[in-house]
Amino acid sequence: MAAQFGRRLRKGAATTAVAALAVAALSASQGPGAVGDDHGRQSAGVDLGLGADSPEGDGTATGNSRYFTDLPPLQSPNPAPTTGSDTPAATGAAEAGIPATVLAAYKQAEASLRESKPTCNLPWQLLAAIGKVESGQARGGRVDANGTTLSPILGPVLNGYGFANIKDTDNGAFDGDSRFDRAVGPMQFIPSTWEWAGRDGNGDGRKDPNNIFDAALAAGHYLCRFDHDMSVQAQMNAAILSYNKSTEYLNTVLSWLEYYRKGTHEVPDGTGTLPSHHSDEPATSTPTPTPPVQPSPPSGPRPGGGPTSPAPKPTPPATPTPPATPTPPATPTPTPTETVDHLTNMGAGKLTATAGDTFAQKIAVRTDDKAGKAMGKVRVRFTIVGDTDATFAGGESVATQVTNKLGIATAPALTAGEKTGDFTVRVTVVGRVMAGLDYTATVAARQADALARTTDTAPTCVAGGEFAGQVEVKATYKGAAADKVAATATLIKSATDTGENDKGPYFKDADGKPVRTLAALTTDADGLIKLPKLYADDTTGTFLLRITTTGGATLTVELTVTPAPATATPSASPTAS
Repeated sequence: MAAQFGRRLRKGAATTAVAALAVAALSASQGPGAVGDDHGRQSAGVDLGLGADSPEGDGTATGNSRYFTDLPPLQSPNPAPTTGSDTPAATGAAEAGIPATVLAAYKQAEASLRESKPTCNLPWQLLAAIGKVESGQARGGRVDANGTTLSPILGPVLNGYGFANIKDTDNGAFDGDSRFDRAVGPMQFIPSTWEWAGRDGNGDGRKDPNNIFDAALAAGHYLCRFDHDMSVQAQMNAAILSYNKSTEYLNTVLSWLEYYRKGTHEVPDGTGTLPSHHSDEPATSTPTPTPPVQPSPPSGPRPGGGPTSPAPKPTPPATPTPPATPTPPATPTPTPTETVDHLTNMGAGKLTATAGDTFAQKIAVRTDDKAGKAMGKVRVRFTIVGDTDATFAGGESVATQVTNKLGIATAPALTAGEKTGDFTVRVTVVGRVMAGLDYTATVAARQADALARTTDTAPTCVAGGEFAGQVEVKATYKGAAADKVAATATLIKSATDTGENDKGPYFKDADGKPVRTLAALTTDADGLIKLPKLYADDTTGTFLLRITTTGGATLTVELTVTPAPATATPSASPTAS
């Protein structure tokens, strides 16, 4: 097992040196070529691929919490389990086994992302690699039939001692801690990230970070945000580093990804192998032994009858040193986040856009302290709230930005969906309980300002027949084709009475019954609408078809129904004389 492999690395200087070279070679062959410091963090001057707006500190899925550092065996996994052996082959087979329910969750998440975000190219083995490093595959698959862990999997308290300092954001709802946050579940999401990244992967109507189906799907969406493509190594590296910002973490995940790609097999839930070494454990070393103190020879007669040494004079007791006055602990300097008192709107007015368009304005806020001084390096979260399909750039409903030196954070461009009406963009400070700012945004329906027929042929028909052609019109807005615009077609009584006519031409519904109003029409990508066939009853004359669109475009088409030709009456047969 990896745990055994890790222990072997620590036995003896020679073994340690050989193993270190092997691990270095493995990481170098699979990692991004980044340089890390002695804590596994990224060294200065090396591009992590996170982008200029990448959040700092706890700006990751896990809050940079602890993870397992055990590496996979160096040989390819052997899909056939070998029992009763401690050979590397047996180790490889055990490590390649993934608990059945956990494996199903990874593969289901991959299938879901293949449909919702096909350009991400997310392999389920990447989720398996992260699940191995974060929780040892849900502690070896200790989950129930629905995929929920049998007991909570919690990371360490993120109180600033050895980890990020993330004050409580969920009132203890997920992690049971109302003072500080902790990473939760098999994929180790911190509550503030799960709040927006959580997904319902098993269709039970809940988003539970302790459920492997929910957590795996959430992890997939988290990795695929910002249009990351996992088939591009640099973008995959950036996505993994956004999960935990550590070069050592990246190399460890990539090692397991490569290992699982070579072959895995299913094992029963609860029987997976468990890693044992954490990222926050100090490196072990062999202490230099202290030489034993040699005892002084006893005074008095020596063996053999030699002269005796005079008895030493008693040493007077030393004057006790008064205890030192304890130094009070230094008051920690508050972080910029802790000094923020309120958010200030930086000029965003009424936010309006037509469905499918990008909002012209971007939301920008400034983080100020009580004195009104702007605070830089503060993480600000923008969340879309309400029944809307509007998104930020990249297709996400949440975006986190870091304020610049002027204390200003600007949200990504906001794109309207097809749902019309109002929704809210809520701005809050990450890690700070305080009033936020709400912005109302309005999505207006697509519209047209002109309609025209695509042909000049006058629609005519004989009574009781059907019109030869179908009426087709094109909608435009400011001269350009107006796509996805709602329209209505009605056979009206007259130019002055737009009520529905009860005689004359008509359309047919699915059952073949006459209808004279079509209310669910929409222009296509070229702004065109082709109406269904028209039929005529036995009423002759001129009739009007009126088409209107959202935005006020109107077109009236004349329909002519002529009398049916007279049918010749056959003469009577002559009577035989």
